[in-house]
Amino acid sequence: MLQVIVLAAGFSSRLGKPKALVRVRGRSLIERTVRLCSTLVPSRVIVVVPPRASRLRAELRNQRPLLAQNPGRARGLSTSVRRGLRQARYSSGVLLLPTDLPQLKRRDLLRLIARWSASRRRVVGRRIGADAGVPLILPRRLYPRAASLSGDAGLRELVHRLPRAQIVLVRLSSADFDVDTPLDLARARRHARRLAPSG
Repeated sequence: MLQVIVLAAGFSSRLGKPKALVRVRGRSLIERTVRLCSTLVPSRVIVVVPPRASRLRAELRNQRPLLAQNPGRARGLSTSVRRGLRQARYSSGVLLLPTDLPQLKRRDLLRLIARWSASRRRVVGRRIGADAGVPLILPRRLYPRAASLSGDAGLRELVHRLPRAQIVLVRLSSADFDVDTPLDLARARRHARRLAPSG
């Protein structure tokens, strides 16, 4: 069984406020991401959150994901990956997702899942040049290695060290744009307004 882990415990230092809570077309990025994922797998979506994440809980009160607090988030993104994996330790794979992809489409995630379903021992990730990035599916056989990750680059380094035959890269056009800065957020909102139906 595949489980989804949404990584929402970061500090968003470049944006200046929590990415997960910013709104595009009236909906927070965390609500959009969890809603998008909730139809992909039968199990509850796992969301890794900061301690005392009352605003995130309020945003997700209608979604009811499984929230996993990460008190060690200051030590890097790898702590959130490890925290999510502890919650999903019995799954055959995990789909790791950030919250900052406002244009991400369900069809692209389904393509990622379909590629992993055909080869469940491989890492299947979004193509970024010659490397794999998130969204990314990590198979269960790599959970022990992921449990020893540290810092912000841990998962990327783990995947980078794998033999090329163990990695499948998938082009996900809807994941090309992420929100890191206030300028990115303004662009995301302009893009959403252009796509909004008129009248």
